[in-house]
Amino acid sequence: MSKQIIHTDNAPAAVGTYSQAVKVGSTVYISGQLGLDPVSMELKDGFKAQAIQAMDNLQAIAAAAGGSLDDVVKFNVSLTDLADFATLNEIFNERLTAPYPARAAVQVAALPKGGVVEIEAILHLA
Repeated sequence: MSKQIIHTDNAPAAVGTYSQAVKVGSTVYISGQLGLDPVSMELKDGFKAQAIQAMDNLQAIAAAAGGSLDDVVKFNVSLTDLADFATLNEIFNERLTAPYPARAAVQVAALPKGGVVEIEAILHLA
């Protein structure tokens, strides 16, 4: 099975040696997204703004792959402060509908570019 590299200008360019997403068969693996504005490549200010932007970035990449956030089967979230977990849940609640995908959320010491949240996703396209 071949892999297809997914890229869109509607999400931030990769800040390292990785692709925005890789599609293999009907599965799409989206790399972790920070709260970076795709035009300025600057982080949004504060946890909520960064988390919303990260979700916007995921949504744009999912669309480029032919899907949407409704196709996500698993999210992995890294936060620099688990005190932001309730706000994260509010954002997920606003963006997703039941039945919800699987999710892991962990606190980490630091994230690239000084971000406070990074979200990655795995999609299954029907």
